[in-house]
Amino acid sequence: MKRYEYFEATADVGLKAYGKNLNDAFENAGVAIFNIISDTSNIDALKEIEFEITSEDEVSLLYDYLEELLFYHEVEFMLFSEFHVEIDGNLHLKAKIKGEEIDWNKHERKTEIKAITFHKMDVKKTDCVELQAIVDL
Repeated sequence: MKRYEYFEATADVGLKAYGKNLNDAFENAGVAIFNIISDTSNIDALKEIEFEITSEDEVSLLYDYLEELLFYHEVEFMLFSEFHVEIDGNLHLKAKIKGEEIDWNKHERKTEIKAITFHKMDVKKTDCVELQAIVDL
């Protein structure tokens, strides 16, 4: 099973993240987001940040999670490459994300993400979980 893929969206980038369960798919969405910004294979997991969020539904939880990732990217001036997510039945998410401070001499500079959008955001559960989001560049 592929972890994630991108699709065309006018002036934006869409992504689909996959997983065997919700936790797995959210972790892969994190990797997908940071591979838009840089090459995650060159980001060392030197510093860990933990956060928790609770939302009213799965789509809102996905939005809030991706927003939180961008928040730590911008405030801590970090890139992340490892994501560990635990979501319980009450839509409470606990995340541990690992990465390092941005060093544009080391890290490939790709595209900066301005915002996460609710446009076409979706969570589908079949034999696997598929998440869809569009980011504003």
